[in-house]
Amino acid sequence: MINIGIDGNEANVDRRVGIGEYAFEIINEFQKLKTQSARFIIYLKETPKHHMPTPTSNFSYNIVGPKKLWTQFALPINLYLYRKPDIFFTPTHYAPRFSPIPTTISIMDISYIFYPELFLKKDLYQLTNWTKYSVAKAKAIFTISTSSKDDIIKTYSVDENNVHVTYPGIKQVSGIKNKVLSMEDLSKKFGVKGNYILFVGTLQPRKNIERLVEAFSMLSKSDLSLVIVGKKGWQYEDILRSPKRYGVEDRVKFLDFVEDDDLPSLYKNAACFVLPSLYEGFGLPVLEAMKYGCPVLISNVSSLPEAGGDAALYFDPTDSEDIARQIKRVLTDDKLRNAMIEKGKAQVKKFSWEKTAKETLRVLESLK
Repeated sequence: MINIGIDGNEANVDRRVGIGEYAFEIINEFQKLKTQSARFIIYLKETPKHHMPTPTSNFSYNIVGPKKLWTQFALPINLYLYRKPDIFFTPTHYAPRFSPIPTTISIMDISYIFYPELFLKKDLYQLTNWTKYSVAKAKAIFTISTSSKDDIIKTYSVDENNVHVTYPGIKQVSGIKNKVLSMEDLSKKFGVKGNYILFVGTLQPRKNIERLVEAFSMLSKSDLSLVIVGKKGWQYEDILRSPKRYGVEDRVKFLDFVEDDDLPSLYKNAACFVLPSLYEGFGLPVLEAMKYGCPVLISNVSSLPEAGGDAALYFDPTDSEDIARQIKRVLTDDKLRNAMIEKGKAQVKKFSWEKTAKETLRVLESLK
């Protein structure tokens, strides 16, 4: 049996997005796997929160302190002094620098290499330097698209056989059939009214939201609104000011973070979902929108064509007129819209977190 240590801190938070969602889903699936060949030890800075999986005979938690400089000091010291796993997996860019245990890491994307100006200086320093040494130490690197794999290989000059693509799945929301809200209910809860275009993602420059707002301002429909769902990330001030700059402040609504139970209702009632990102490691909201029957329009760059397949409509994310033109097509062509919805349902079936976890475990077991 192989003992696998896992850094579970990104999963052990109340509001998970991006890499936090990836970490939680992987850990959750590991707990559910009926395997006798692996034992999982989840390393945390603090007690597991209520949403974390229940311990079992081959799935346990190890609370390690102190919290400060945890990855660089607290964790490595614990790995040196106490029971050692055979392999350590961190579902983030950062491996413990001085670990005595062979390590593996996950890299969602390397947008910080291509768009350094879009990151805060302290975040850019950590992403650049900590990822560099983590890649150098890693026995294996997991990523979530072929596009990201190619970027990692070119940037860090690593052996392509050491970089493994494990596509993500879609988060499951319990009892969703009973919780889908009507437009009237959405209006009461979120102030969303009438026909709307939906964006879901963290407010940060890489998501290209300002250009989406500009494209939206080019659409002539006065009854159409743009709903932007996502917590504030960094350099978001210009994003929040952009509706006024383009004269549509009365038709753009920012909803901040929305609980998982409410997202399906927003997808189901939207005229379409638009993700104009300049760069994505994968783009999970693409699959979420498709799952709930929402037509998807996305950038024709990086990994997004892998997520969207033939079910999405694509545009040049640097061209606001092209974004507006493609949105107009979906809004005015019912035949196209219905075809996109049906293709989306088929595209979603290609991805699952169970598959992601099994493929990840297969690689980890091969490293023992």
